Amino acid sequence: MKAAFHTLGCKVNQYESQAMAQSLEKQGFIIVDTNENADVYIINSCTVTAESDRKTRQAVRKFKKLHPESIVVLTGCMTQAFPEYGEKLSEADIVIGNKSNKLLGEYINQYINGSGRIFAVDKHKTGDAFSGDTISTFRERTRASVKIEDGCNRFCSYCIIPYARGRVRSKPLDELRNEIAELEKNGFSEIVLVGINLSAYGMGTDINIVDAVKLAASFDGIKRVRLGSLEPDHITDEIISGLAQIPEFCPQFHISLQSGCDNTLKRMNRHYTSGEYFELCRKLRSAFDGTTLTTDIMVGFPGETQADFESSLAFAQKVGFEKIHVFPYSIRPGTPAAKMPDQIEKAEKEKRAAIMGSAADKIRKDFLESQIGKTLEVLIEEYHEGFAQGFTKNYTPVRIACSENLHGIVKTKITAVDGDFCIGEI
Repeated sequence: MKAAFHTLGCKVNQYESQAMAQSLEKQGFIIVDTNENADVYIINSCTVTAESDRKTRQAVRKFKKLHPESIVVLTGCMTQAFPEYGEKLSEADIVIGNKSNKLLGEYINQYINGSGRIFAVDKHKTGDAFSGDTISTFRERTRASVKIEDGCNRFCSYCIIPYARGRVRSKPLDELRNEIAELEKNGFSEIVLVGINLSAYGMGTDINIVDAVKLAASFDGIKRVRLGSLEPDHITDEIISGLAQIPEFCPQFHISLQSGCDNTLKRMNRHYTSGEYFELCRKLRSAFDGTTLTTDIMVGFPGETQADFESSLAFAQKVGFEKIHVFPYSIRPGTPAAKMPDQIEKAEKEKRAAIMGSAADKIRKDFLESQIGKTLEVLIEEYHEGFAQGFTKNYTPVRIACSENLHGIVKTKITAVDGDFCIGEI
């Protein structure tokens, strides 16, 4: 049988789709692209915003309409957080949640054997162990994302993810060691450690994120180890010191800010102030040569005044993030923020997003231009129409004009900037 995956959302979802695909392959399935005819289409959903839910519903209906005889499976965060959404989506023949991804093959076989429509969403419970299949390959050719943490205990007032993912739990180091050994064997040279609340890795045990990075870096074939999105209040001086001693560690930190205004941070139930965040940025830039800081900033949160927005904008400019993901607040049913007074009109949210985005673009452009003249190591990831493309250790995207495909890490002199890319020559 042929199976195809349509994945929405973050790198954790991408990892889990890869793990499910490999599990199905072991059971005899052939994995194909979604534009091919398949016997089973699996939609791995995201629910971080209402727009994510809309895209999920759209995907389920599209695949059932195009392939009415095929089995459509809906899994992921949307069904885990809002099982009623999946139950009502009649186009989905099998509805499970992300907690049950490991059982995907069993549910498909049950359906094939005449069980009828399957709805089986098992809720996360406090005390659940880290679970899920591991991977030995990844969709990218040189870099593999590896999930080492799941769940979140933060309960930010705008976020549904603790309900979609459960409480913090961490992958055991022995399991991680075996997984990275397989990835190294299959030619991957960069590992990106990812999680829902990644910096909480090891919470409740005697290990932390530094131990995971050290383990990944201990393999001869792994030349780089990178971290996914982090929360600022978990990055202690001990963590910074430990990471700084690992040569393979990539000094690129995506640290979620959400707002540079203390009033807004408090309403968001974030556990730090703008001053504490700024001090963390200072420490990171002091501890790592060439570090880059990227972040997420939300605008138009309920109760955000014009002065609050301007404070957040000024803070972003003060930090000088190398890249900012800007997005307007989206009401998420089931969260405290959805019921807060002083909701901001859509037009005003879009206006603020445009202003913040413009400022972010200028900061980004200034950063890229500051790289001109530097000689940097670029890990080549793809070759397309006369250009090799890849990333530096601090995740600066670089294009190199060449007549043939390049491989591995290449020393490159940055000569110009074109859009969101630095242009380099060997």
